[in-house]
Amino acid sequence: MQQASGVGEFDADVAVVGAGPVGTLLAILLARRGRKVTLVERWTNHYALPRAVTYDHEIARILATLGIDSENDPAISYHDELYYWKNKDRQNLQIVDWQSQSASGWRVRYWFNQPMMEKRLLAIAATLPGITLLRGWQGIGLEQDEAGVTLSLQRNPEEVGPNGARLSLRAQFVAGTDGANSFVREALGIENEDKGYFFDWLILDMIPTFDYVARQGDEPAQWQLCDPKRPTTIVPGGPGPVAGGPARRRWEFMVLPGEQAHDLQKPERAWELLAPWGLTPDTAELERSAVYRFQARWAKQWNKGRCLIGGDAAHLMPPFAGEGMCAGVRDAVAMAWRLNGILEGRFGAGVLDSYTTERIAHARHYIDFSQELGQIICIADEEVAAARDARMMADLAARGGTPVPTDICRLGPGAWCDDSAHAGELSVQGIVEAGGKRDRFDQVVGQGWVLLGHDVDPLSALTAAQRAEFAALGGVAVRLAPAGGAGDAVDAEGTIGAWLERSGARYVLIRPDFYVAVTADTPERLQARFARVMQALHLRAPQALAAE
Repeated sequence: MQQASGVGEFDADVAVVGAGPVGTLLAILLARRGRKVTLVERWTNHYALPRAVTYDHEIARILATLGIDSENDPAISYHDELYYWKNKDRQNLQIVDWQSQSASGWRVRYWFNQPMMEKRLLAIAATLPGITLLRGWQGIGLEQDEAGVTLSLQRNPEEVGPNGARLSLRAQFVAGTDGANSFVREALGIENEDKGYFFDWLILDMIPTFDYVARQGDEPAQWQLCDPKRPTTIVPGGPGPVAGGPARRRWEFMVLPGEQAHDLQKPERAWELLAPWGLTPDTAELERSAVYRFQARWAKQWNKGRCLIGGDAAHLMPPFAGEGMCAGVRDAVAMAWRLNGILEGRFGAGVLDSYTTERIAHARHYIDFSQELGQIICIADEEVAAARDARMMADLAARGGTPVPTDICRLGPGAWCDDSAHAGELSVQGIVEAGGKRDRFDQVVGQGWVLLGHDVDPLSALTAAQRAEFAALGGVAVRLAPAGGAGDAVDAEGTIGAWLERSGARYVLIRPDFYVAVTADTPERLQARFARVMQALHLRAPQALAAE
């Protein structure tokens, strides 16, 4: 990555404020399409301690497009186990399905070390000449007009004092991925919708000197102890610092009424809480001790003019579903394909409105689900806990102990057709063969606008004008044949074909974020639904694009 330099009218196509995983991923996705990006980070030095520790199958699918294989990576691990919620007597209250193979072709749940993952993303960014990284700078002013955005920056006063250097950047768009106290969100005057959910928890990140899961025997690898005396979370923390050595572990203890956060996060208190779990200064390293306030809130608007927000700047949720960072990564992908399309001249700026409508509804689903899970565990009253236990154990027994699924969520209204099966949902992914290669569909066909026909030529189902529109999208058409058949790709295990047959569909249009825009059973329905999606994209006329 190079240092900032102003060339021409704009210093950057997009200025991204906040170089955590969300902002860095956004910068990568833009720069890989030739965009010029200035990535602004408040802190000079990379934060080396854990924060997020888990992500789901959709994030694994996204990371795979960068060459990061969640099945075989030193920063990532997984456990083929369910996610248990137990009462003080270790009886099951709730079971969440974190064990199944997801429909998108990856495991439902992975565990990772965030500093290692961030370094991996920054290393990828360093290979892209279009990315300029500014470390140690923070936003102090933002003004936008019809043509672009002027972003005023100052050297971080917490590092250099109040009189640090200042500079001004001119960009066509600005994305704020700058955390819960987002400067960009505040500068845009965007208010939060707050559910009034506040619980303080002590987070302890540990590096045991032994294999904790193996030693514990019957104790799950990932679970919640819903004991009103001290609600506790016990989960993996990703791989350890030594390859092949003991993995990290995380304990989270709810701060009880009357306790003080500054006292609870002292190392001596941490070791007192960990003693019942068999961890001592002789058997483990305390990597981080910090009290966090779990909240449930989201910004009321995620795009305003030429500016967008994402990640913690746009939403906060309790960690009990493991979806906080996942939502931010989805934001990055959703911003990237829209901004790339606008900057390439394919879309009108109106497509940004669907970023807000789609992503707010999606994030709210996980906020609500996380809060529901939090309401189970965050109980410190014995009588209330006993009533909860009785109710939940009865519910669990009534459904035969069936785990709760977590991997189906639909986008809010936007650039997809709500009257076609599975539209607005993540597309199913299976193993395919093409050109002598056998792998997951994304790795064989690629990422982008994909029009899939189930043993039929999908382009022949569009009108001539629509074929021109699809070409203007840079789309790829794939005739998917069953095993033993002939086509652009072969559905080697029948996964995608079975999904389409269950849906009664022969055609599916998949977006660059892997979400389904359209399914259809006839050319006529495909044409009608395709037209609606193109309108929602504010797709510019192919003739105008060709002329340019």
